[in-house]
Amino acid sequence: MKNSLLFSMMIATLSASLLISLALGRYEIDLGTLLQLLLWKFFTIGSAPNEVALLSNIVFDIRLPRILAVVLVGAALSVSGGAFQAMFVNPLVSPGILGVLAGASFGAALGIMISNSWLGVQLFSFVFGFVAVLVALGVAKIYGRSGSQTILLVLGGVISSSLFSALLSTVKYVADPYNKLPTIVYWLMGSFSAVDMKTLSSVAMPLILSTIVLSLMGKYLNVLSLGDDDAKALGIRVTWVRNSAILLATLLSTLTVVVAGMIGWVGLIIPHIARFLVGADNRILLPMCALLGATFLVVVDTLCRTSMSVEIPIGIATSLIGIPIFVFALKNAKKGFA
Repeated sequence: MKNSLLFSMMIATLSASLLISLALGRYEIDLGTLLQLLLWKFFTIGSAPNEVALLSNIVFDIRLPRILAVVLVGAALSVSGGAFQAMFVNPLVSPGILGVLAGASFGAALGIMISNSWLGVQLFSFVFGFVAVLVALGVAKIYGRSGSQTILLVLGGVISSSLFSALLSTVKYVADPYNKLPTIVYWLMGSFSAVDMKTLSSVAMPLILSTIVLSLMGKYLNVLSLGDDDAKALGIRVTWVRNSAILLATLLSTLTVVVAGMIGWVGLIIPHIARFLVGADNRILLPMCALLGATFLVVVDTLCRTSMSVEIPIGIATSLIGIPIFVFALKNAKKGFA
């Protein structure tokens, strides 16, 4: 009953934040006019508001694709972070643990330097995000018989992340300082300003499906949290479950970089807050992570594009907001995993 009430409240909060975000911007739209436009457009209820062409362009062509992308990225980062924390039984784990964010960032920077196509940048980012994880898995595989698979995966991730961070620094060092380097730096700060309907339509389906499937794996992640030996004793195919979860979480993390660049802290702090609200049962925790992460990022993105005359890169904002939240949430981390 308590969880049902929490989920209902979160859905209502997310819906309200979406409406407010659609209304706010350089051209503000009052909520009454916005509701009139939405009801007329989607349900053919009532009449079209005044200046319907202008309002439709602002709401449906500019703001809606961006806000939907924010929802998907927030949910994806939070669910992948929650899944990684469950797999590694560690509250300090984030989606970047296997080097995926470093690899995707290097790929994006390389794509910006050698390609003039935005699609090329996104492809480079996507490919190198997976290459980074393959490096981490390869390190764990090579030394697989000499220790815990979980610890080896973490060490492989540290090696992979360091490797691609060094490669990223190399790309930034040799990039054109007047044209390419500012673009790379701005991309790495994270932003949804370049999202359009074409970008959204190309990544929406894999983001939605991966988020749903990973959320449905909560039962298996619960057993995996008990340790490899106990999970095997309970009949779980540990390697298959872990690799499937890693693949889905990697896909989610890589696609978020493809859409909006580097956005840190969301995958770390949101699972802590969700665990504080609903406990450590991943069957409930991961869906709550999706709702909380989407709501959090919609609010932060709205603040980033409306609080100043120029847009604040969202990666900076999530870091400034995430650090104090994480310090507070860390007090309850041990309790949540106990």
